[in-house]
Amino acid sequence: MRRWTAWWHELSSATKFRLYSRLTLQAAIVTVVAAMALSASSGLSIPVIVLGGIAAVAAVEAQPDLATRRGVVARPWLLPLATATLAGLWGIGAVVSLLATDERIVDTARAAGGFATMFAMFAVVPFVRHRWWLLIGLALATALVFGLPQGAAPQAAAVFLGTGFFAVGVTLLTVWGLGIIDELDRAKLVEAELQVAEERLRFARDLHDVVGRGFSAIAVKSELAVALSRSGQHADAESEMEAVRMLAVESMGAMRALVRGYRDIDLRGEVAGARSLLSAVGCELVVEGDAAAVPPRFHEVAAWVVREGTTNIVEHSAATTATLALGGAGMSLRNDRPHAAIGARSGLRGLAERLTAVGATLDVDAIADEFTLEIHWETM
Repeated sequence: MRRWTAWWHELSSATKFRLYSRLTLQAAIVTVVAAMALSASSGLSIPVIVLGGIAAVAAVEAQPDLATRRGVVARPWLLPLATATLAGLWGIGAVVSLLATDERIVDTARAAGGFATMFAMFAVVPFVRHRWWLLIGLALATALVFGLPQGAAPQAAAVFLGTGFFAVGVTLLTVWGLGIIDELDRAKLVEAELQVAEERLRFARDLHDVVGRGFSAIAVKSELAVALSRSGQHADAESEMEAVRMLAVESMGAMRALVRGYRDIDLRGEVAGARSLLSAVGCELVVEGDAAAVPPRFHEVAAWVVREGTTNIVEHSAATTATLALGGAGMSLRNDRPHAAIGARSGLRGLAERLTAVGATLDVDAIADEFTLEIHWETM
């Protein structure tokens, strides 16, 4: 049971919805099969109903549009086999109903054709290219072959058409809903990637603005120094080269300050960034306590905990809620729906090393439905 629970938590929200939708359609088919079998007037009809129901369930299982991962079907051979089974039931039923003389056998054959048609309208027809024309043709052909001997072809055609339009409409709406869920899931991933790209562009822009001007001045003054040296004005050339040296030192200092400012992290800023990033992937961050409660000498390492913990949630879970607790004696970050195994995560190892350096400890607790980072530090 624990393994199945862990497997479920590893699935994304979109994957879970796709699985739920497919199982719902299959459950509806099973319900119809059970109702038809219980109300069947002839015991000969029950095996036909069950066989048709199994074929319909298998056809739904093998439809690429309803796969747990869109377009990826584990057993694609099920679809042609299920379709051939339904077509075979319809064809055998048609031949037997037209040639047989025993009324019970004729009734069973007509039931086989009618049930095969209804199951195909749920599991096969909605997913073909010319579905509406196929639906009309199948309904009319079934009514003519199985309804005419009883003189009820028009009524049968109306029933099959009504059932078919309902079945195809419901299935197409389900597929449309799955498409929207897939688009939303892709949009969340794209938004998170755009935030990372935006931060990289900001750093690149700052690096260009801060260091580019200094390098341009160095290039110009170096050319001037070369020209002065060639013309014999060695004193002026030395002066220009000294200016080049000073510019190089200033540019290196500015670049170090920029990189240091990029690497330095602030606890409040990391909390705000974590809330924004997690929101982009569909996870709500609840903050308990305040950054002011954290002792000043632990602010930087606490900010690293928030940064690494947030990355951990995004990469190793399908979380919908996370809770960050800040206090004077420690902090914690927990999230729901973690992936099954913790594994060897270099980020957590690096975080533990940072914490050890300042006299703090890291505890990791992972259960089926929750992952927790617990940090304690000495306040004295």
